[in-house]
Amino acid sequence: MPRMIFVNLPVTDLDRSKAFYEAVGAVNNPAFTDETAACMVVEEGSIHVMLLSHEKWASFTSKMIPDARTTAQVLLCVSADSREAVDGQVDKAVKAGGKADPTPTQDFGFMYGRSFEDPDGHIWEVMWMDPAAIPAGEPAEAAA
Repeated sequence: MPRMIFVNLPVTDLDRSKAFYEAVGAVNNPAFTDETAACMVVEEGSIHVMLLSHEKWASFTSKMIPDARTTAQVLLCVSADSREAVDGQVDKAVKAGGKADPTPTQDFGFMYGRSFEDPDGHIWEVMWMDPAAIPAGEPAEAAA
């Protein structure tokens, strides 16, 4: 079985967040959704986002929930199939109530990325990279 990632995010309004993630292409998994949490499948079999009410979040950790609009602990990044798909994902997020480009757009020719914030301020980067443009044996960071 391939490894999966479950990103857990505290949210202030579960219904609003669920609608936002559905609008940007995630699918709700009702088997892991209730009035305190929603499992949003970003990529079947590999990427899931668990939207947790603040009360539910507090059952997992006693650490304070930072305001993601003013602080950042992580930047979440997903790949896209093309430059157009990057722009399309950001456009969907904006139409659903998100904020476009809270981080600088990255355009290196062979690699292109933009970002958006969800309604709670969590930042998602969307990146496209042309693997054929990276010289063989050279890490992506060195090519940029």
